[in-house]
Amino acid sequence: MASEAPPFWWEKADWRAYALWPLSLAYGLVAGRRMKSARREKIDVPVLCVGNFTVGGSGKTPVAIALVEQAKRMQLSPGFLSRGHGGSFAQPHIVDPAHDSARYVGDEPLLLAEHAPVAVTADRAAGARLLIEKCGCNFIIMDDGFQSARIHIDFALVVVDARYGIGNGHVIPGGPLRAPLRDQLLFADALLKMGEGTAADAVIRRAAKAGKPIFDARTCPLAGQRLAANRYLAFAGIGHPEKFFASVEEAGGSVAIGRAFPDHHYYAADELAELAETARKEGLSLITTAKDAARLRHGAPADLLDQLQVLHVGAVFDLDHVRHRIVQETLDAWRRRRLAALEKGG
Repeated sequence: MASEAPPFWWEKADWRAYALWPLSLAYGLVAGRRMKSARREKIDVPVLCVGNFTVGGSGKTPVAIALVEQAKRMQLSPGFLSRGHGGSFAQPHIVDPAHDSARYVGDEPLLLAEHAPVAVTADRAAGARLLIEKCGCNFIIMDDGFQSARIHIDFALVVVDARYGIGNGHVIPGGPLRAPLRDQLLFADALLKMGEGTAADAVIRRAAKAGKPIFDARTCPLAGQRLAANRYLAFAGIGHPEKFFASVEEAGGSVAIGRAFPDHHYYAADELAELAETARKEGLSLITTAKDAARLRHGAPADLLDQLQVLHVGAVFDLDHVRHRIVQETLDAWRRRRLAALEKGG
């Protein structure tokens, strides 16, 4: 993940990226071949994928939540399909946010489950069938999995962080790309540029030349969530913690101390004790992300949870109709797929 990734991944390609190029070439050939030739199972309902080109956080989860809320406004019964980072279920599992812990289902699925049913599994086709059969879902949003090539995707929305873009442009392990960009662009239906910055401009121009629609959005503190003008010890174990620190400032707080941990980090008792003690000594309030709070929900000391503030963010599209367009285009693609199957069968 981004905070665990080598810093050179997010800088201009240097000798380290080029030294790893033979390995990146091999990895890219396998990943690209899988995307182009894998047999993708067709699901009986529309499938919208919210993915990215690289490892690490790009704002996919708030986007997926915004789109599931849009689907509900369009009288659909949506569900989420997630692999679940760190999840340990052998069979597809419907997340129970009241009882499941992040160690078993992952932190992002716990957040998603507050908005719609979530199936956690590495077998995405089996997870989709479970959502349909057990939860009555008729529209599936796949959180990540763009490169997995396990099920047919009716609409693939690729989220690109404007501040980080595709890093140095090299494939794993020399860079953050999950597969060669040219192969990934073939399967992208649209790109969503998240936030402000110029790092993504080159890939945005390339996608635009290939005829891909480009949308814009940003993450903002949820409406009505304003922080008291306090000084905070802000900590986060997400892909790009500095984005969270900026959000705290945007919401009205002041980050006196910022602590960054690896993405999806599970906090040890001594780490939590040190955070609480530092905040007490410095006269600071503790604040973290919703994803971190999901991981802390089971197991963290009750007194720490009582004093901990959580900043919730959401995805705001520059043009409000874009959410409707994305869901509608997914539905249209699914209808064309069904019609083609009927004509072939007839």
